[in-house]
Amino acid sequence: MMTTWLYALGSVTVVSLISLIGIFTMALNPTHLRKIVLYMVSFAVGSLFGDALIHLIPESFENSGNGLHTSLLVIAGILLFFSLEKFLRWRHCHIPTSENHIHPVATLNWVGDAVHNLLDGVIIGASFLVNVEIGLATTLAVILHEIPQEIGDFGILVHNGLSVGKALFLNFLSALLAVAGVVISLTLGSQMAGYTALLVPITAGGFLYVAGSDLIPELHDIDHEKIGVSFGQLSMIILGVAVMAALTSLE
Repeated sequence: MMTTWLYALGSVTVVSLISLIGIFTMALNPTHLRKIVLYMVSFAVGSLFGDALIHLIPESFENSGNGLHTSLLVIAGILLFFSLEKFLRWRHCHIPTSENHIHPVATLNWVGDAVHNLLDGVIIGASFLVNVEIGLATTLAVILHEIPQEIGDFGILVHNGLSVGKALFLNFLSALLAVAGVVISLTLGSQMAGYTALLVPITAGGFLYVAGSDLIPELHDIDHEKIGVSFGQLSMIILGVAVMAALTSLE
């Protein structure tokens, strides 16, 4: 159990530090940054789909004696993330503000991000309770999603008038809730029978929702008429899936 704690806390620390990535985007040309983020989002789509469909869902069905129950939990995960997005408006834009992409106000975005990070920590903790390989795959999927998300969140805070230092501090403070999420998850998991059997398929449903509903629409919003851009997006999605498939060799 100590090994699980060490892996989980080490992984979530890396995830939390990603909140500081915004500072590195300051020196980039906005046009170049937009292109980079576009392909990061594509890579994240593939990794989220891959982790859900290659790791989490098969693991859930393998360890469940009731396929219907597992399927319903996956659907519950989709509905949970839908509800959170509806009521907390935690949907994150990873591209600059424009007439078609109006970002939420800074406070609302920060609250949604904080809840999102807490849940990321819970998800990472639950994944490591299954085994280290599932935990690492899920952490990687979260990281690949977090990088463009944190760039977008940093941009929202600065765009709404915060200084660079304060924006970084608030982003990092929000990210630390992921650590709290891991602690909560590992503590509950050690005391509650069936915890991972409940949370892993819900996580899979959440990843499917985020990739399909939150990220893919953004890929259609920018330069979708350019064949080269579309091919690049598709290639990065496939690469994300391939990385998740390659991680099965660790199991």
